Amino acid sequence: MTRSLPARHRALIRLVLLVAFIAVAAVAVLLFPLPTVDDLQRYFTGTPWGAVVFVLGYAALTLSPVPKNVLSIGAGVVFGFAGGTGVVVAAALLGATAAFWLGRWLGREAVEAFTGARVEKLDHLLQRRGFAAVVGVRLVPVLPFTAINYLAGLTSAGWWPYILGTALGILPGTLSYVTLGAFGAKLGWQVQAAAVVLGLLTIAGLVVAVRKRRRKRAGKNV
Repeated sequence: MTRSLPARHRALIRLVLLVAFIAVAAVAVLLFPLPTVDDLQRYFTGTPWGAVVFVLGYAALTLSPVPKNVLSIGAGVVFGFAGGTGVVVAAALLGATAAFWLGRWLGREAVEAFTGARVEKLDHLLQRRGFAAVVGVRLVPVLPFTAINYLAGLTSAGWWPYILGTALGILPGTLSYVTLGAFGAKLGWQVQAAAVVLGLLTIAGLVVAVRKRRRKRAGKNV
């Protein structure tokens, strides 16, 4: 029993560090609000290193629990449809990777130490269907991107299924938001298509959530 105490204490300390990091990141964003689309256009238009700086800044912001959709729209305004899609996907994957490994390094040990067998079912599911599970949650634009990143790290999900599922799952939403930035002023068919895609993804996510809740209730009543 005494041998397990140091490991549990170490795990708890790491988990506290993870929570503190997320809290500090959230406070920092509140103190320094997200730039507006006009600010993004002024900062990055015509700058040789603009795309690199944008990717690094976007990736850093994905570590904090704030919506990043305005940055995706801004990427479309600044870099156009193709360029905006490229920088947003690159930035999102970079940030998702960083948050995943922060969650894995600082929080996974605590999950194993304090939940034990209760998390084994989820881990088993992610090991068998990790890629499909990640794609599914990423397809719903209203689900918090940052929270999913950290939570995936707390599980035993493999990194490759996670990152490939993220790349595929965020693509429809990314294309839609970047389209709003790149073609928003024209209000053409591109913007209409983007709005339809975002609406369909949101509705699909709500339908899946309702079905899962009904299944849980049905299972409890059996």
